[in-house]
Amino acid sequence: MEPCLEHEVADGIATVVIRHPAKRNAMTPGMWQALPPLLDRLAADPAVGALVLTGHGDTFCAGADIGSLNATYEETTGLALPAEEALAAFPKPTLAAVRGYCVGGGCQLAAACDLRFAEEGARFGITPAKLGIVYSPGSTRRLVELVGPATAKFLLFSGELIDTERALRTGLVDEVLPAGGLDKRVAEFARVLVSRSRLTQAAAKEFAAGPAAPDRVAHWREQARLSEETAEGIAAFLERRVPRFGWTPPAG
Repeated sequence: MEPCLEHEVADGIATVVIRHPAKRNAMTPGMWQALPPLLDRLAADPAVGALVLTGHGDTFCAGADIGSLNATYEETTGLALPAEEALAAFPKPTLAAVRGYCVGGGCQLAAACDLRFAEEGARFGITPAKLGIVYSPGSTRRLVELVGPATAKFLLFSGELIDTERALRTGLVDEVLPAGGLDKRVAEFARVLVSRSRLTQAAAKEFAAGPAAPDRVAHWREQARLSEETAEGIAAFLERRVPRFGWTPPAG
């Protein structure tokens, strides 16, 4: 099978699978270019409440397929950045399900997700120093926000790989699951995500990205007032039932 990004939508959960088993799921130029429009389609799909990004088989992603590049600075950075930013900007909760190697551009994609769950034995590394690449300011800031300056410098300066224990301790991953337990936990948690208020999630994701302008604060207050999500949540709590949240983003 040619290298590709597989995807499916089931029960409100979009799953995107990085598939290039011959190269440990390394991303080819075509795969990098295919990710932003795929994410746009999934973001616009009202059936999608959350997105899971994972790799085929026992590897998440070994980064960029260097052999398929022309080895210019513009190509090695220009392909990954739009894909990373599209993933970071995805308006619904995103979760990276990591097993095996999560290295280079693969770690860049995982870091762009909202959350990261990993199976024991996974290995993480960010390797621009091995290739003489200047890591982008946005990618560097995102890494620093996740793991702090010291660990970010360790990863970027050395290109060394770290294990799941250190990744969990430093905040690079949120949960570590025993061998064989990742898929079940990811499925359970994704179901939790799609059961919650999309209004709450969308506003929280925007606010978490940085200081909110007054007009955006006013926008979300107005959405909360018009949506009746709070009334439904309180009613469901008092009636001891599952809430039926119905907010969807306004058109345009």
